[in-house]
Amino acid sequence: MQIFLYLCSQMAKQPAIIVPEGCTRVLLHACCAPCSSAIVEWLLAHEIEPVIYYFNPNIYPLEEYEIRKNESKRHAESLGIRWIDRDRLGVTGYGQAHDEWRQAVCGLENEPERGRRCEQCFYVRLLATAKKAQELGIPFFATTLASSRWKNLEQINAAGSKAADAVNGVQFWAQNWRKEGLQERRNELLKEYNFYNQLYCGCEFSQK
Repeated sequence: MQIFLYLCSQMAKQPAIIVPEGCTRVLLHACCAPCSSAIVEWLLAHEIEPVIYYFNPNIYPLEEYEIRKNESKRHAESLGIRWIDRDRLGVTGYGQAHDEWRQAVCGLENEPERGRRCEQCFYVRLLATAKKAQELGIPFFATTLASSRWKNLEQINAAGSKAADAVNGVQFWAQNWRKEGLQERRNELLKEYNFYNQLYCGCEFSQK
């Protein structure tokens, strides 16, 4: 009985956020500033360097996209961390990226939220993140999508793992970023930074 109680106490002490072995730097796919804020703060506090990767061609319309992107950039600049705008890396920018995203989810327009369209949307964005991590020589990538209580965590982890399998030399950090008080801290930072807080996921289908 004493051994059983000891093992239970040790299990209770295990942290809810587990850093992959050897991870000192991570390419963090950011869906928006509010969802990124507490995660970035946690990473910095644990001596892990985050590089922010902004790639969200699902967001519609363009005005909404620009607002969310600029808020993410503002947050990163306030902390002095690197921020990468994926949609500005090419000459065509957001327009082509959005068109390619539309093609990727073609036929899934009427799927409900947390349905197959969301699975495909996650994969498109995380595959791009995995490829960028490989290009930068960063072995780990993660996503702030896993901080939202409106998203299906299993779908996100499956998309991240699939993306990692498709790209050599990178590993997806599957993590529930709602743990260890990060959800509450997110709400505090939202007010501290006076972030724009969107009212829908991002795509035109979720907006409806």
